[in-house]
Amino acid sequence: MLAGALAVLAGAIAVQALPALPPHWVDGLLACVALAGGAACVRWRAPGLPWCLAIALAAFAWTAWRADLAMQARLPHALEKQDILVTGTVMDLPRAQDDSTRFDFDIASARFDGGSVPVRGPVRLSWYASRTQPPPAIPACSTWRIRVRMKRPHGLVNPGGFDFERSALQKGIIATGYVRDDLANAMLRAGACVDGIRARVATAIETASPNDAHAARLLRALSVGDERALDEHDWQVVRATGISHLIAISGFHVGLAAVFGALLVRLVWWVFPVLALRLARPLAEAAIAFPASLAYGALAGFGLPTTRTLLMIAVVAGWRLFRRGGGFGGGFGLALAAILVVDPLSVLSAGFWLSFAGVALLAWTLARDNGWRGHLKEIGLAPLLMTLALLPLTVWFFGQASLVGPLANLVAVPFVSFVIVPIDLAACALLFAWPWAGQHMLHVCAYLVDGLWWFLVHLAAWRPAMQYLPEASLLAFVLGCIGAIWLLAPRGVPARALGACLLLPLCWPRILPPADGAFRATVIDVGQGLSVLVRTRGHVLLVDAGARYPSGFDLGEAAVVPTLHALGVAHLDGLIVSHGDNDHAGGAVAVLAAYPGTPTWGGEPARGPVPMRQCHAGQHWRWDGVDFRVLRPPAPVSLKGNDAGCVLLVTGAGGRLLLPADTSSQVEPDIVRAFPRGAPLVLVVPHHGSKTSSSPAYLEALQPHLAIASTGYLNGYHHPAPAVVARYAGLGIPLLDTPETGAVRVAFPVDGPPHVVSEERVRQSHYWREH
Repeated sequence: MLAGALAVLAGAIAVQALPALPPHWVDGLLACVALAGGAACVRWRAPGLPWCLAIALAAFAWTAWRADLAMQARLPHALEKQDILVTGTVMDLPRAQDDSTRFDFDIASARFDGGSVPVRGPVRLSWYASRTQPPPAIPACSTWRIRVRMKRPHGLVNPGGFDFERSALQKGIIATGYVRDDLANAMLRAGACVDGIRARVATAIETASPNDAHAARLLRALSVGDERALDEHDWQVVRATGISHLIAISGFHVGLAAVFGALLVRLVWWVFPVLALRLARPLAEAAIAFPASLAYGALAGFGLPTTRTLLMIAVVAGWRLFRRGGGFGGGFGLALAAILVVDPLSVLSAGFWLSFAGVALLAWTLARDNGWRGHLKEIGLAPLLMTLALLPLTVWFFGQASLVGPLANLVAVPFVSFVIVPIDLAACALLFAWPWAGQHMLHVCAYLVDGLWWFLVHLAAWRPAMQYLPEASLLAFVLGCIGAIWLLAPRGVPARALGACLLLPLCWPRILPPADGAFRATVIDVGQGLSVLVRTRGHVLLVDAGARYPSGFDLGEAAVVPTLHALGVAHLDGLIVSHGDNDHAGGAVAVLAAYPGTPTWGGEPARGPVPMRQCHAGQHWRWDGVDFRVLRPPAPVSLKGNDAGCVLLVTGAGGRLLLPADTSSQVEPDIVRAFPRGAPLVLVVPHHGSKTSSSPAYLEALQPHLAIASTGYLNGYHHPAPAVVARYAGLGIPLLDTPETGAVRVAFPVDGPPHVVSEERVRQSHYWREH
């Protein structure tokens, strides 16, 4: 069973390496070949390897076909940015904020321009407040008719960044968008489902703890997986201490529910021993344990760790009921194969790998000792072993590792699992049957959570608690996985300590700095905004930091800072916020939180979200043989708005970079007069390609070697303007646009002209990528 499950996994993984999916006839042909191969194995009683090859081939065909169906289900390009009337049901728990509500919506039918259109499936929507009223209350499970404007899933693509397009494919999301103001918008019926019960429990916890809102937020997450109320500081503490698996209900909690169900059966059989004459106690335990875990899994939202544990509990319960034996490998393999058959795209999720790899490596590492001493040993060693075992996966998916994770988990795992969660679940049950007792139990639980959180906050406050690691190569990741398995091998495997050496390329990848007189520039993909990283041999400068939206989504935190970490930026020597517009300045707070003490300049200090000094024409410095010169605004600064922005010229031995911010054609003649002749120029397109910038005279005077526009996918400003794109093309200037390229890395060497090193959408080319 385990070998067959690994063959299924290999087939599913192979599909994810493809830049494009094969046509359907290829999937069918491969499935037929796999079926014929399996029949031949039966006929000739072939050994295990031919069987595994046939299974892997069938899994490849199955995964490719399912992936193709998921891609075809996405919103048609012709319906993007169109007003569509849809009917469907609210999924999961809506996230309500002051000015908007975000929710997942399962579309059952859609109409456009008087006719039905083929739009079916989950979408992610936002309902914004109008000028006169806030968004309506959106209950879980309710059915609505709403008019929406959507676009296909399109994410930012940066080094080390979150891949939203991959996540959307794995979750089946076919579009994102927002609800339009329309008289046709109406709730058709309330509905009832498990998510509604989760919402009721979460509301009951919040109501029962009015004096400790923070503890209530944590208890909601621990009891029913409701993470909506956790703020950014909470998540910083969780990430720094490595306890994300506890906040998002883990498989261990589901296993506890099964154990409590079995213990309840033992209690009943002890009180009424005559029941053993009718039904053996082990059979009754198996019959009750799985429903108990299934009920709690439903409240938890059926995440991947939850589903994995439920499948393994089902296997063990089935063996008990049918009086058959089975080891860990059989149960683990059956659970792995079942998930991949039902949802082969789950391999795209980090949770899939962390969940199954964690269980497998613990089983591989821990030598089972009998008695209570053996259990204590396992509880004590498990946090350290999990941290080491999952280090390659953690670095690969998230680019970070927690140094205090083993200590935090050593305390938090048993305390949460054996103390807080049982009391919390009992209190939630009593809130509806006996409210007085339930509220008092919740108060006790709140004190316990506050005490644990105090300990975790102090651990997270240690500056080196969280280590961010540069982006590593696939080879370094593979070596790291081999090293972790070797390092944690059972006793008897020779030279286990040498496994740590294989972790070094992953944790300390080699980063070659530019030579003296050379530099590199990275135009980070921040959507409709700007952020550019300039790196010399020993210095790093960031120009602008993207936007921060009223919803709380911060491009500085979500795109800029992860990119800096992935590129190995340990400190910033300077931050320039060109002007006060949100799409350039909003993310500066997050950047300075990650890199405190960074000297900051700006074109409009009064409008900036952080303290900064005024930049002005004439400022000049030199780093590692590279000149930095501010061309605008003129001193003393009296301008406001776009034309007050800092215009920076970076000059190396072999090329130059001009960052003109959002300056308009009115001041472009001033920039040309201040612009010296020199090496080939790379131009960051002013004002994202607006019609008010990039005049013909400006481009003819600058004669850029290459131009890069930083814009948002299908943005409402229609940047870059078609007339501007045609202007660049007419002058023979290559123009790159970040929605099509992702982040763009440009090298300015000493002995040659500047050239594009990589476009992230090309470097991270996958079949799920939107082009």
